[in-house]
Amino acid sequence: MKRRSFVAALGVAMTLSVPFGATAQGYDAAEEVTVLMGFKAGGGSDALAQLVQPFLADELGVSFVNQYMPGATGAIAWTRLAKQVKPDGETISITNTPMLMTNYIMNESITYNISELTPIANIVTDPGIAVVAADSPYQSFADLLEAAKADPGAITVGNSGIGGDDFFTTVAFERAADIKFQKVPFQGDGPSWTAAMGGQIDASFNNVGITYPQIKAGNLRALVVFANERLPELPDVPTAKELGFDVVAGSSRGYSAPAGFPDEARAQLVDGLRRVTENPDFKAAAAAHAMNIDFIGGNDYTAFLQEQEKTFTDIWNEVKDEVQSN
Repeated sequence: MKRRSFVAALGVAMTLSVPFGATAQGYDAAEEVTVLMGFKAGGGSDALAQLVQPFLADELGVSFVNQYMPGATGAIAWTRLAKQVKPDGETISITNTPMLMTNYIMNESITYNISELTPIANIVTDPGIAVVAADSPYQSFADLLEAAKADPGAITVGNSGIGGDDFFTTVAFERAADIKFQKVPFQGDGPSWTAAMGGQIDASFNNVGITYPQIKAGNLRALVVFANERLPELPDVPTAKELGFDVVAGSSRGYSAPAGFPDEARAQLVDGLRRVTENPDFKAAAAAHAMNIDFIGGNDYTAFLQEQEKTFTDIWNEVKDEVQSN
């Protein structure tokens, strides 16, 4: 899959793990690290945290506590990270593309930007997917498209929020297929697929790693993946490219800290996360959840986010008049 693809309520704090004691390659900045989460539990950020942080706790000998701050497509949490958090090594956040950048690219009232962050590392890149309820009348993506063409704007398609990767995937696909969906934003990927599973919307444009457990359990049906090639976890699901639509999309998820974060703390986190992604047990767990490991550490992650910022600025400048007129 192509890596660089298109594309103030405070929640309950939850401790993911307890420290197993100091290790030879520990973390010196704190005994407990708060991880800001910009989306509700059950979405992509939460899935990444649940997978990564127990392993990272073992590597560094510290506890990681999630602090859920959903809303504004992650902007509440990331504004807190950039503007209010002390760069003392005690607080970091999961950062997701493209919404990390599209929040302020699309909305001038959002004042943080990536220059106010210290990127740590990307962990996974999650391909886009379209899913429907198991009992949906749409047996294939062709069925969904036929219904959308027959009644433009009537087919409801959920996304994780305006400015998120699913939103941009929907916009890109509408342009590629010359059709119109009724786009329904939710506060994260989890609420979007849940609404599709419950029949409240016709389909959800989502991510593979988030929806795969429900697909495997038979609760959701996958119609198409927005990847360059079919995925080994879903060998019977066609790509959009196979169906004649050149749309490749997804979301990359990693960790960032506020600007001014201690260099030593950053290096320890980067090295710890690198070791986690190289751990055979972690690899097996990631594969079981259809999470595509895509480690990009330190300054390389900074460069990746800067490239994404440019890419999505260009995309938004191309489509904003159309989107804002709807």
